Amino acid sequence: MVSIYPALHHWTAQHATDWLNNNALAQFFYVLIAEALTFGGIYAFMRSRKVPLSAIGLRKPRWSDPAYGLLALPLYYLSYVIIVAIASQIVPSLNINQAQQIGFSNAHGFALLTVTFISLVVLPPFVEEIMMRGFLYTSLKKGMPQIGAALVTSAIFASAHLQAGSGAPLLWIAAIDTFTLSIFLSYIREKTNGLWGSMTLHAL
Repeated sequence: MVSIYPALHHWTAQHATDWLNNNALAQFFYVLIAEALTFGGIYAFMRSRKVPLSAIGLRKPRWSDPAYGLLALPLYYLSYVIIVAIASQIVPSLNINQAQQIGFSNAHGFALLTVTFISLVVLPPFVEEIMMRGFLYTSLKKGMPQIGAALVTSAIFASAHLQAGSGAPLLWIAAIDTFTLSIFLSYIREKTNGLWGSMTLHAL
């Protein structure tokens, strides 16, 4: 869908790729469309089975929900630092300085930084929590213990951040980070019986 714009201008494939990789607005619309299709797919699937979104934790928010995310933030960071320190001792070749390719490197000015913020801090926590800690985790724990569902969900969530197929080496440090984060997100999901607390921590 994003490729319609380059197609209308008869750009070469390389020109279109460069535009998508370096234009903040193009990246914003790509993220927006991807997140909308993901949410739309989950919503349509649940509606076809007459299951409300509240069944996967998308209920009315409570004032206490963001507090769980705020309180969990320092605990998550501390856990992550400890786990990375241990992993670095076990696997000395672990590159803890490898950067994650998140795009938006050419975003400057208020407008472009605003769409970058929405693309990285607002949309992914909202949709990914619905998909991972909502739809997936809730489904898995029907057939396995909660800790097993949390571990499987976290492993899938972490593997999605390895940047496989990007041409760069696998991003193990991001996988460790997101696996650790996911354990805390799953705990908050269980503790609050909702997704708003985990969305808060994810966004932070």
